[in-house]
Amino acid sequence: MTKQSVDSFQTRSSLTIDEQPTAYYSLEKLAEKLNLDFTRLPVSIRILLENLMRNEDGRLVTRDHIESLAHWSPDEEKKAEIPFLPTRVLMQDFTGVPAVADLAAMREALFRQGGDPGRINPRIPVHLVIDHSVQVDAYGSMSALAVNAEKEMKRNRERYLFLKWGQASFDNFFVVPPVTGICHQVNLEYLSRVVVGEPFEEGRLAYFDTLVGLDSHTTMINALGVVGWGVGGIEAEAVMLGQPIYFLPPRVIGFELSGRLSKGVTATDLVLTITEIARKKDMVGNFIEFYGSGLAALSLPDRATIANMTPEFGATVSMFPIDHKTLDYLLLTGRSKSRVTLVKTYCSAQGLFHTPKTPQPVYSDTIHLDLATVEPCLAGPKKPHERVPVRNLKQSFTDAFGVASKTPDRQAPISRLDHGAVVIAAITSCTNTSNPAILLGAGLLAQKAVSRDLEVKPWVKTSLAPGSRVVTKYLQKSGLLSSLEKLGFHPVAYGCTTCIGNSGPLDREIQRQVWRNGLIAASVLSGNRNYEGRVNPMTRANYLASPMLVIAYALAGTVHIDLENEPLGRDADDQPVFLRDIWPTDDEINDLMSFVTPDLFLDCYKAVYNGYGNWRKLPDVRRERYRWDADSSYIKEPPFFIDMAPSAPDPGDINQARVLAVLGDTITTDHISPAGEIPGDSPAGQYLLLNRIPPTDFNSYGARRGNHEIMIRGTFGNIRLKNRLAPETEGGWTTFLPGNEVMSIYDAAMAYKKDHVPLIVLAGKDYGSGSSRDWAAKGTQLLGVRAVIAESFERIHRSNLVAMGVLPLQFKPGMSAESLGLTGHEIFSITGISDGLTPGKTLLVRADENDIDFITFDVIARLDSEVEVDYYRHGGILPYVLRQLLDTPAP
Repeated sequence: MTKQSVDSFQTRSSLTIDEQPTAYYSLEKLAEKLNLDFTRLPVSIRILLENLMRNEDGRLVTRDHIESLAHWSPDEEKKAEIPFLPTRVLMQDFTGVPAVADLAAMREALFRQGGDPGRINPRIPVHLVIDHSVQVDAYGSMSALAVNAEKEMKRNRERYLFLKWGQASFDNFFVVPPVTGICHQVNLEYLSRVVVGEPFEEGRLAYFDTLVGLDSHTTMINALGVVGWGVGGIEAEAVMLGQPIYFLPPRVIGFELSGRLSKGVTATDLVLTITEIARKKDMVGNFIEFYGSGLAALSLPDRATIANMTPEFGATVSMFPIDHKTLDYLLLTGRSKSRVTLVKTYCSAQGLFHTPKTPQPVYSDTIHLDLATVEPCLAGPKKPHERVPVRNLKQSFTDAFGVASKTPDRQAPISRLDHGAVVIAAITSCTNTSNPAILLGAGLLAQKAVSRDLEVKPWVKTSLAPGSRVVTKYLQKSGLLSSLEKLGFHPVAYGCTTCIGNSGPLDREIQRQVWRNGLIAASVLSGNRNYEGRVNPMTRANYLASPMLVIAYALAGTVHIDLENEPLGRDADDQPVFLRDIWPTDDEINDLMSFVTPDLFLDCYKAVYNGYGNWRKLPDVRRERYRWDADSSYIKEPPFFIDMAPSAPDPGDINQARVLAVLGDTITTDHISPAGEIPGDSPAGQYLLLNRIPPTDFNSYGARRGNHEIMIRGTFGNIRLKNRLAPETEGGWTTFLPGNEVMSIYDAAMAYKKDHVPLIVLAGKDYGSGSSRDWAAKGTQLLGVRAVIAESFERIHRSNLVAMGVLPLQFKPGMSAESLGLTGHEIFSITGISDGLTPGKTLLVRADENDIDFITFDVIARLDSEVEVDYYRHGGILPYVLRQLLDTPAP
């Protein structure tokens, strides 16, 4: 039963829904008490206000917090931080395994300190969806799904046993087994309630569903009008343990949509256009709310396609209103009529059920897009916001890489590949596989291509990885799956495959050609990420596109083609077949939407936690403390709490530090955090070999996130990383000083650690952009990095650094490592820490080039709140929480 709020503004109200007495905390009453007009307040701010009102306890959430947020102003500078206590947490297994390992390690630490380990439990519901571990080994056959699932279980059995232990041993922890779907689509189609109705006194308490997720694309749920965003694993663990997330009240950007999409233009084209527009503005830390007449032309799945890519916009959330389309989608996906009644009645009572007459909020800024101006496009070759119209891709590829290629002949053999050859074509990712119109459109295009005798080129690795099992059901029901399979797009997995680097190995002959001839090979995928080195080590050019275009480029076999004016191939009569000849019409797609019915969703989710095949055979073990296996190469007790002092030591100044890396702009968490394959000649690969694990069993970094020994060795190990401290190299290399010896970043860090030398990293703008990967911060800390000095930080990674006790420092405006002449060979000292930190405090940095020459400059401590100062002082958020438990008597 929900704990009662202090309710200092006396806003608790009641209404009757479906003959049930229903309590709620009224935004209208709060507005009356404060004499404010909440109709002009952004929707997301009002939902967060309800969260504060309901959780007011006078300690974590106070009357001042409520009043401060209620007075949100579009023009006002950021005020004091606001606490947020989400309703639930969403995990995927890559980030979820280390989070569960941390909870298990906290139980051990509490036990060692004489406490009760059973006190460590999630206090709110946590759903972990196993979706990130499957790899595309097999493809292009009916057996591909079964083969990949079998290999997934074999590779990850130890991890999955650990998760089954967690499900049995922790309260409020639920695991959705593998071969079910992608966490964001499962969240959209099944987990989210939009409005929660929870037992409360004589009836129930209604409130808005809110969440944080261990994946930056958690924002996909914003399409349902649910406030939620991605955070690091460290923050999520604290939330599970009852701690709020503190954040500064955001600027809210209104994104007005008008008109409707032209015929043949997809929601993918729209989201790539929005991504380009949004990236031109500084969206870091901002909320976006979509509004305008154009909303009526977008389905709920179209909205989800857009909301999913919020991290690529640079924003925190991308909210859509709760309206009749929300209700229709809830019914379509099998939610009950009573649920829909609760959502509509409660939202109407709170003034948040959107209709054409709803007053428009006032925003900090606005953007406008006429949907009619959107055209077919892709994004690439390296970033999600590099939009390229389809008609320009051929020239754009040549301009990007300075190479030209020939459009391959229909019968060209694998042994004659050229620059621009598409070697991976993947219908994958939560972005598009949640959208039936887009996938049915892909099926129709495949059907028409087959009817014209077109075939996918033999060098293209094809895959279809649906976001949920529902997708396969409606493709089968509509008769389109067989056409997709004839082109090689057989279902290979229900998980996040190619988009996160689990594309699997390419044919050996193709790999040989790429390496031998220095080819710029390409991938085309319906995902949301295409950063360098992410999709596959063999593909230098990676393009995001709609599923329909994925098939088109698979048929062409190259990105070096103008699809508007050059044919995809020739039919049996030797007649040219152009993309326009097989592109499905909107009417054809709409006619097939009747195959998407509630019974499909109800059938797929009726036993969602039971799992399939080998998952059911794994034993369930309930034990308070996990039995760590010293010989395990997958799960090891994290070192973060070993020898933890009962009280927090005062952090001192950073003296005589060396630089581990000097990095440029837009260093992503893909560059920092280990991901993808584990190379045999890397420090992580050498570690596995020393532990008698053959390369065939290396698995991926993501699958081994529960082993810090592997993850620390892969930190900053991206094959495309350019460290200016080792200018003649590419990858995870640095120069060890003062001896000027080039070695791996891991080996150098361990050598510095042996000599008790603290480390720093120098970086440019947008440091840490990309996914909310906790290991980008964990690995940085374990390498011995005490501070990162950058021109600017991505929101999530900055907070993750703080959560791990690493100090994020920002150059003053106009300053950079380059402008100051810093090379990374200097010795650094940072003062102003030991005499007390405050949010945004200016610290002094001294950089000694030699015994005589030195410079000094100021930096800003990016501890943005008093709470973050506390986290840093404790060495991170988890030691902070653990010490609180030690200081608090058990109930």
